[in-house]
Amino acid sequence: MKDNPLKKMESLGQSIWLDYIRRDLISSGKLRRLIDDDGLTGMTSNPSIFEKAIAESHIYDQDIRDLALRKKDVKVIYETLSQRDVQSAADEFMSVYEKTDGTDGYVSLEVNPHLAHDTKGTIEEARRLWAALNRPNVFIKVPATSDGLPAIQQLISEGINVNVTLLFGLPRYRQVTEAYIAGLEAHAAQGKPLKHIASVASFFVSRIDALVDSLLEKLIAQGSEKIDLTKKVHGQIAIASAKSAYQVDKEIFCSDRFKKLTDKGARVQRLLWASTSTKNPDYSDVKYIEALIGPDTINTVPPETIDAYRDHGDPKSRLEQEVKEADWIMAQLPELGISIDKVTQQLEDEGVKKFNEPFDKLMEALRKKSSE
Repeated sequence: MKDNPLKKMESLGQSIWLDYIRRDLISSGKLRRLIDDDGLTGMTSNPSIFEKAIAESHIYDQDIRDLALRKKDVKVIYETLSQRDVQSAADEFMSVYEKTDGTDGYVSLEVNPHLAHDTKGTIEEARRLWAALNRPNVFIKVPATSDGLPAIQQLISEGINVNVTLLFGLPRYRQVTEAYIAGLEAHAAQGKPLKHIASVASFFVSRIDALVDSLLEKLIAQGSEKIDLTKKVHGQIAIASAKSAYQVDKEIFCSDRFKKLTDKGARVQRLLWASTSTKNPDYSDVKYIEALIGPDTINTVPPETIDAYRDHGDPKSRLEQEVKEADWIMAQLPELGISIDKVTQQLEDEGVKKFNEPFDKLMEALRKKSSE
């Protein structure tokens, strides 16, 4: 029996997290097997995942009816169900959290996606969720919108773990790291310890190619005079962006400013590769795992991508290979009339909408199940 490629990732410095949650995954023992057999070290969730888990199964129906009989509204029902799942998963990962001294073993729960442009509302809800979950190995997910940035800084200053989500662009990534570091500095200024505070920056990958490729394909169809260049960068932008982000990560977290915080016990805000399932069927189903393996990073993947990588992954440290080529690829976009900043802003706006829609759909499903 060949060695499990997933378990080899740890020796290369990368953690594999599962981008999925559902009650029966935990209660059946399958999550424990993924931890033991595949080296899984964490879990992420989002409104779309919970919508599928709760609305498209009967696993939660009895609990929904019980809560409805107690006159709980649909948002309270959702929060009750989602928090139970996150707490149960966090308990499963507690051994990982303890073994890695708080580096891994986290489970994430997102604030209401409708708060993406509401700083005050995000802070209040994140505080409430953090207190309700009452686990050291959980993250509260906060989107990296302009209104999310001050919320991230405030929450970190209060010692609340944050998974910064919906992150697409390099300028915004720098702002995210600034919010994290400023939050740590504020916490330290209060004379409080830093060691227990953790954060990850979830850099979304495949969605970048999905959008940029469509723009490049239009140029190709139009017979662009730069057709050779267009074909050369097609399908390469997402990985090039991620490699550039990793260089920014090393620059910031190796700085003298951050060293003052590490001397006080601060942890690096780890880069987490999100949206790493392949959207284009012409690409390898492990494209966004293979190229992004590197030290002190995380890749969160859905179950089908975990299965694919277990079957035919080839783990090698590639994140710092061909960095100059990645810089060159990114530099070609203006030559082709494409603004990566406009692309990433569009993806952020669409990302908020993509979480609002399943959240609203879930609320409607809960209303129907509550009345049955």
